[in-house]
Amino acid sequence: MTLEKARRMLEVQAGFGNGYNANGARIVLAEVRREHGQAAVDALISELHLDRIFGFSPGQDFSLYSWKK
Repeated sequence: MTLEKARRMLEVQAGFGNGYNANGARIVLAEVRREHGQAAVDALISELHLDRIFGFSPGQDFSLYSWKK
């Protein structure tokens, strides 16, 4: 997934801003981390204000197994 596509998908998720969309955003961020690294994830969190909208934080682990516990 390109960073531009991830950005567009996250903008849609953030626009709704509820719990279901937070899960969708986590999946997108997990894919970004896998393909582009944690720095790209942190940049998207800051750029799209996902910290304020969903409570995500830079450095947070979005691998699929980290949040299914």
